[in-house]
Amino acid sequence: MTDMDVRGVMAAMGEAARNAAAELAFATAESKRAALETAAEAVSARRAEIIAANAKDMEYGQAKGLSPAMLDRLKLDDARIDGIVAGLRSVADQDDPVGAVMAEWDMPSGLHIRRVRTPIGVIGVIYESRPNVTADAGALCLKSGNAVILRGGSESFHSSGAIHACLVEGLRAAGLPEAAVQLVPTRDRAAVGEMLTMTDHIDVIVPRGGKGLVGRVQAEARVPVFAHLEGICHVYLDGAADLEKARRIVVNAKTRRTGICGAAETLLVDRAFLDRHEAVIRDLLTAGVEVRGDATLAAIEGVTPAQDDDYGREFLDMIIAAKVVDGVDGAIAHIRSFGSNHTDAIVTEDDATADRFFQRLDSAILMRNASTQFADGGEFGMGAEIGIATGKLHARGPVGAEQLTSFKYLVDGNGTIRP
Repeated sequence: MTDMDVRGVMAAMGEAARNAAAELAFATAESKRAALETAAEAVSARRAEIIAANAKDMEYGQAKGLSPAMLDRLKLDDARIDGIVAGLRSVADQDDPVGAVMAEWDMPSGLHIRRVRTPIGVIGVIYESRPNVTADAGALCLKSGNAVILRGGSESFHSSGAIHACLVEGLRAAGLPEAAVQLVPTRDRAAVGEMLTMTDHIDVIVPRGGKGLVGRVQAEARVPVFAHLEGICHVYLDGAADLEKARRIVVNAKTRRTGICGAAETLLVDRAFLDRHEAVIRDLLTAGVEVRGDATLAAIEGVTPAQDDDYGREFLDMIIAAKVVDGVDGAIAHIRSFGSNHTDAIVTEDDATADRFFQRLDSAILMRNASTQFADGGEFGMGAEIGIATGKLHARGPVGAEQLTSFKYLVDGNGTIRP
């Protein structure tokens, strides 16, 4: 496509999305549920077709030189298809957020005021690699009464297209506008640039991908953005940590899936934990993790001396930076300097220390005695998520259907006038 073609296609998609959003704003909860249930059935029934499409994408990704972690994000198999189906059904089963009364009160003037949830309008989602985002984002936007324009990564082009077709089948069966969930039909990067400036058609952009993509979106967008730039997640082992809990949590936080934004990238060890820390480091080394430690930790056989730029770095790989700190305040100071306000965890049996960690850090997600890999909307009971937001306004943490709503005030009087 030429730039002019892309501009025309995107403008037409934006207009169609705006019209669809107007209808979705008053669509019944039953029709949205039916659309999602039918889409789930379609994904399950078409799994062979989706996996075949994914094989083309995997071949493309390998030729493009994607890292093993990125290829893992891209890959679909029966288990992951089952996960997509379960996610669609979970979102379908949730209460409809649209129209929910958030608060209501009476005024001395005689007015009765309600604040109720309402759709944002049109959401633009720009993502890389993970084709399941097509289903997650489409489902959450539909559930919250928003139209969505999806721009998947070039490497997931075929997989996203096959999943999108299932979402459209659901919309059609439920009698909802097919333009409610649209997928940009080109790999041309010019489409991203168009989306970022479509202020007449798109109400908010959600980027989901690496630092390059999110950085570009935050730098160039004229449309408001829900985003996190990096997932620089820390696990802090306090002096009052239980050793067996620490061993399980650290290995899981780093190795379960290294390519997701909730993977631990830095391990902080309280100096008071040093008499027990070596077992945790050995567990990581045995699991195949490259541990890049400060001078104290580098004395352990197998640990690589850390460089200054290893702290505050998102590896998305079997690598973790490690450092000894002086107590919880040392951990807090390090995280404030090097963290990305995504997800940080403390392992401790001391309630007061945990409270201090929770009170004095402002990450979107803070955890105690749990793996950072739980930083996921599905694990928060949201069915799925459209991304993790680390900004301070509107949405923070996992962005589910409820976070994709705004609100309006409904005011009732009885011939009431203002004196």
